[in-house]
Amino acid sequence: MHNEGKSRLHMIAAMVIFGSISIFVRSIGISSGQLALCRALIAAVLIGLWLAIRKEKFAFPNGQRELVLLLMSGAAMGFNWILLFQAYRYTTVSMATLSYYFAPVIVTVVSTFILREKLTAKRLLCFVMSTAGLVLMIGARGAGGGSDLTGIMLGLGAAVLYATVVLMNKMIRAVSGLQRTFLQFAAAAAVLLPYVLLTDGVNLSRLDGKGWICLLTVGVVHSFLAYCLYFTALSRLPGVEVSILSYIDPLVAVLVSLLIFGESMTWQQVVGGLCILGFTLWNELGASKAAETDSRD
Repeated sequence: MHNEGKSRLHMIAAMVIFGSISIFVRSIGISSGQLALCRALIAAVLIGLWLAIRKEKFAFPNGQRELVLLLMSGAAMGFNWILLFQAYRYTTVSMATLSYYFAPVIVTVVSTFILREKLTAKRLLCFVMSTAGLVLMIGARGAGGGSDLTGIMLGLGAAVLYATVVLMNKMIRAVSGLQRTFLQFAAAAAVLLPYVLLTDGVNLSRLDGKGWICLLTVGVVHSFLAYCLYFTALSRLPGVEVSILSYIDPLVAVLVSLLIFGESMTWQQVVGGLCILGFTLWNELGASKAAETDSRD
């Protein structure tokens, strides 16, 4: 019970950290590509050192197919960050985050075709209602100007890429947990480096003291520390509880948007956001219970 309580605190801490990332991203004066590259490099180095200190036996991908999936998922993760960071710059943090949290809905629908998972009436309802929430948000925000709509579309693009990462992870069996994250961060850095060199170039000299502190915070706290806390808790908590606690992340992001950045939300956006979060959570709770039943069987 004591270990479970400690793991619960670890999960909550990880979600609060993830939800607060926009505070630091907006204070880093470099391109989203450079920021994503730095995040991947810092996290990969620190997680690699952590695994070495713990002397964990490293599990390698099972065959060429899993290796390709790991590399592709790492690339998708890196570009997912770029789109999300760009979304923060075009629209409010709450709108970018709520658009991004459409990812579980995408996973549910695509899993029906790729992984042959059954599309139940409940899943279909969750998809329809979450989509309605997204449409409500876009309709309300789209009237406010092209910048807001662009930000929401960037957030939705990030959701598509994150859903791609989740689906690929479901096909990778040999590597799990923090080791998988290390390989994905390393792959993200390897893919983002040539992309950054061919587009913006590396211009870290633009950063002032505050920018460097925020950049290191994103790499060390929001990547290395948060993922270590997350995977430590993940192995010790029931799937249902993990699903519920994971929604602390978008709630913290919305609070940051409202209380720290002073960004407002209309009642249509609030209803739309509740539809997305509420119905995706309901859908994930069902999936978590089914997975736990299968594991007991």
